[in-house]
Amino acid sequence: MKFPWFHIKKLDIFIIKTFTSNLMGTFLICLFIFIMQLLWRWVDDFVEKGLDFTVLSQFFALGSITLVSQALPLAILLAALMTFGNFGEKLELLAMKAAGIPLFRIMLPLIIYCTVLGGISFYFQNVVSPYAQMKLLTVMYSIKQSSPESEIPEGVFYDKLEGYNIYVEHKDKKSGTLHNVVIYDTSAGFENTNILVSDSATIVSTADEKHMILTMYSGEQFSNLTDQQINKRNRPYRRETFSVKEVLIEVDGGFEMKDGAFLKGNAASKNIKELEVAIDSLTLANDSVGLQNWKSVLRSTYKGRTEMDAMDSTFMQKNNIYSINVDSLYNVSTKRSKLMWKKSQLNKVKQLKTDYEIKHKIMRSLDKDLNKHKISWWEKFTLSVGCLIFFFIGAPLGAIVRKGGLGYPVLISVATFILYYIFNTSGSKMAREGEWHIWYGAWLSTFILAPLGAFFTYQANKDSGIFNGDSINAFFRAMLGIPEKRHISLKEVVIETPDYNKDAEILEELHNEAREYKKINKLKKLPSIKRVFFNENDNRVDSFNEKLENLVEEMGNSKNKKVIIHLNEFPILSPHAISSPFKRRWLNIMSVIVFPVGIFIYLRSLKFRVRLLKDLIKIEQNTKNIINILKKEKLI
Repeated sequence: MKFPWFHIKKLDIFIIKTFTSNLMGTFLICLFIFIMQLLWRWVDDFVEKGLDFTVLSQFFALGSITLVSQALPLAILLAALMTFGNFGEKLELLAMKAAGIPLFRIMLPLIIYCTVLGGISFYFQNVVSPYAQMKLLTVMYSIKQSSPESEIPEGVFYDKLEGYNIYVEHKDKKSGTLHNVVIYDTSAGFENTNILVSDSATIVSTADEKHMILTMYSGEQFSNLTDQQINKRNRPYRRETFSVKEVLIEVDGGFEMKDGAFLKGNAASKNIKELEVAIDSLTLANDSVGLQNWKSVLRSTYKGRTEMDAMDSTFMQKNNIYSINVDSLYNVSTKRSKLMWKKSQLNKVKQLKTDYEIKHKIMRSLDKDLNKHKISWWEKFTLSVGCLIFFFIGAPLGAIVRKGGLGYPVLISVATFILYYIFNTSGSKMAREGEWHIWYGAWLSTFILAPLGAFFTYQANKDSGIFNGDSINAFFRAMLGIPEKRHISLKEVVIETPDYNKDAEILEELHNEAREYKKINKLKKLPSIKRVFFNENDNRVDSFNEKLENLVEEMGNSKNKKVIIHLNEFPILSPHAISSPFKRRWLNIMSVIVFPVGIFIYLRSLKFRVRLLKDLIKIEQNTKNIINILKKEKLI
């Protein structure tokens, strides 16, 4: 069985080759941009680490693999714009259409091609990317944990060294000198804290990178005296002045690949099967924690049924006691006892509030983790579908714009990707916070861009522009009541000469109808709301306008220049502008309910009433002028 869609094989190969060559370049550019973005996020952890080429190579290689699925849709969009833009600019697209090949048939091999690319993207996300993501997180964690002496920042306290809190006002990068250094040494406990202050200091690592030596110059040391018999509130301290002092700090320096087993819980480092298992486990765990919290709240907040022994129940029955006054002991208590009980209950309420807040934060954190896994599961499909969606945006736009190179394509691609990024990020955030359904947040960007791609494809297949300037101009003219002018020119060749006697009669009828309509409708007064929103269209204006246009069309064949000039002076009427704005009654009612829309329509109707009055006066004058010309030229 043969398919007519695949009859032109050489053209398909040509289109695929052109697209592939553009895709290779755009993919490398997009991947480079994403890599630079990743590097920018981690540049502070890379500086002064002394990392060798192997570690950096690992970082860039693993980062590139994890970013393939994100860079591919943008690369397809840019490549499609460039390919079809070049086709249009070089008139190759015109030649294809002239040969009877529709645009969709031209796009068909690339649609199949991008579908395959979407499958490759899915494979990367499900098989390759999770493993690479796990390795990348391990490398970045190892880099962050190496060479802690180089991480000491300026102007803030650094507390990542166990037992030490270091403050450096200024760092001289050329000499490596630290200025105005303050060290809080709590390695022997907070009660035995040592405080060291110096004007300057230098820092070096030992050969085994297990310690760093901090040499301090021109400073003082303060330490607490730890005599047991000394009152803690009035404990004295020892002060020592030094010119040079060395402090040995134990560190875990040097780059060493850490064990990344604890990173396996990250959603990005799991494939679909692992995500499904994790989602089931997290759902079960969250339900279990939620149930325990619920039971805890019931036990701590709501008082259960009071158990009484047989003697108490018999006593209550004999004395006809049907309820227990739980406040009886409180009412007979002293003021001091009441105050103590109030304070006790207030403390209990505060404790319960704190407990509930902690439980809420725990549940929120667990729910966020679960939602992250669900979003990660959906993203493996959305990014794959995005390859096809971006093609249906790029290819038609390229065919419409007809601009090759990197100018317009890059501009359109960046704008489209920013739009996609905003909606994708917003949707994922709302889904992660539990504000939206997971599937809705994950597919939000696709739901918005898919109709956009369909619209561009439809416009391109119709050989229409994205925006028709004449249609937009006509729309705003109609909405704002801006009148149009006639453009009737004197014809060199006239096939059918107008019947001037008949036309004179029609002109007289138009003159009388215009005068009568003015008197009956009182166009100088404000229109009623009922007439504007609930009346049907005025048939008299419709018939009047139809008669006027037929007359202008017939007398447009006149060879008399004066007649042609006066025909151009006839106004173009808007017969539906002074009556109900919509043909459907429910739309008219809705326009009244929606306040700003109703006000605008009413003011528009008022403007058109004034315009109609002026047009009718103009028609009265012009009909008389044309009749006088016909009589003067002896045409009637």
